[in-house]
Amino acid sequence: MTHFSPSPADFVVFDEDLDTAWENRFLQASTLAIDTEAMGLIHGRDRLCLVQICDPNDNVACVRIKKHQKSAPKLQKLMETTSIEKVFHFARFDIAALSTALGIQVSPVFCTKVASKLARTYSPRHGLKEVVLELVGIELDKHAQSSDWGKVEELTESQLAYAANDTRFLIAAKNRLEAMLKREDRWELAQSCFKCIPVMSSLDQMRFSQIFEH
Repeated sequence: MTHFSPSPADFVVFDEDLDTAWENRFLQASTLAIDTEAMGLIHGRDRLCLVQICDPNDNVACVRIKKHQKSAPKLQKLMETTSIEKVFHFARFDIAALSTALGIQVSPVFCTKVASKLARTYSPRHGLKEVVLELVGIELDKHAQSSDWGKVEELTESQLAYAANDTRFLIAAKNRLEAMLKREDRWELAQSCFKCIPVMSSLDQMRFSQIFEH
């Protein structure tokens, strides 16, 4: 087990959107890890504050989303490029947050939380910290998880480091989970679940709940 704090290979912070150089860098990847930070968990009430992206070469960009911002064209192009797989942990929330705030429709999607629940049936713990610890051998520091992300232009180094680290090990965890799902003959089921996530996110945005209950 490693308590991880070293910096990414390359790390930048942008306001409102990526620049062209980083957009092009990320567009060359076949897989990207994505995470978001918001003021809370209610879409439409709690605004999106930060979007983090990491490629397979450990290059990380954080995009600070300003209050009342309605679009981020380069970010949107990246998220909607269908040749790039976007990896999230609990994609249902992040996809709804990106759609609500910036009108972005993310596709295609891999969710490590859903994959963990399908593959790691021996464990009741499917949080990002537990999944990364077991599958990647890294212990994430989650102290900055519940903090004020709304002070977008004044985010601390510890907040930005926390945000970056939440993406840096997702692709490694995704690869391990994909191998487990294929080994247990659950890969096709997982892919079907991933395709349903945007629908679940849309329902969350519209405040529907339990519509599949009797």
